[in-house]
Amino acid sequence: MFDATCEVLEKSIEEGNFSTRGDASAAYDAITSFEFVFVLHLMRNILEVSHDLCQALQQKNQDILNALTLVSTTKTLIQRMRESSWEAFIKEVILFCEKHEVEVPDMNALHIPRRGRTRKIVDQISVEHHYCVNLFLAVIDTQLQELNGRFNDNMVELLTLSSTLDPRDNYKFFSINKVCELVERFYPGDFSDQEKFHIRMQAQHYELDVPNHAELTNLCTISELCQGLTKTGKSLTYPLIDRLIRLILTLPVSTATTERSFSAMNIVKNRLRNKMEDELLANCLLIYIEKKIAEKFDTDSIIDEFYDMKNRCVPLR
Repeated sequence: MFDATCEVLEKSIEEGNFSTRGDASAAYDAITSFEFVFVLHLMRNILEVSHDLCQALQQKNQDILNALTLVSTTKTLIQRMRESSWEAFIKEVILFCEKHEVEVPDMNALHIPRRGRTRKIVDQISVEHHYCVNLFLAVIDTQLQELNGRFNDNMVELLTLSSTLDPRDNYKFFSINKVCELVERFYPGDFSDQEKFHIRMQAQHYELDVPNHAELTNLCTISELCQGLTKTGKSLTYPLIDRLIRLILTLPVSTATTERSFSAMNIVKNRLRNKMEDELLANCLLIYIEKKIAEKFDTDSIIDEFYDMKNRCVPLR
């Protein structure tokens, strides 16, 4: 891909018009620089490590426990990259440059900023120090800071306690003490004092009943458990546990759903529909976002619903 891109740019420099030759020449000089190759390899390595986590967070039905595990492993791998991969990384970059005839700077030479002069340099650092500290470590530290900021200790603890309601492996993660701790620490305003006292006994009944229910076995996610409790009527039998499960399902592990909603709004309310009112927009967005559910609706039942609302002047069938 790198060679093909360079070849296209070289051809544009030779055969293009004046404007095209200038842009192509600038692009060619940029991508055949050591710094570009260095940053390209660094981006690739970081994206490889974080790819699985990004894919998990983009899923519409998120598995909290798996997402938490991927957060932990991603942090570990990025930290491992920071501590012990510099030598192998710079060697890989240099080999790539030598293979594709990209000039490699002297790593022991004095680093001179691109837009500065030697007399303006405050810190006398080598080229290797610049690439290692100012680029390699700085980018990795930014990634770690982002993960630690998004998944801080409170969030990790909340997700860990929430995993006690995970129904996998016949509810082996379920713990009455963790359920009570989850309510006390993170949802004190959603339960009254009497409900906080009663949820322990309700959890004991839940522990003996739900794992042995035929329709509630072999579930994989908390969202499936919530649907199963509603379907079997257990949500009425254990309303406090059901409320806690619904609160957990609102945890914003990622902004993927929100981003999808904004993308859908740009599709639904386009240039030709720019005067659409809020109520109609909300209804259209609901159908578009939940299209899998909407596809199950029968057209005849929708027409019957319209007929029941009021008399129609024009037949809909």
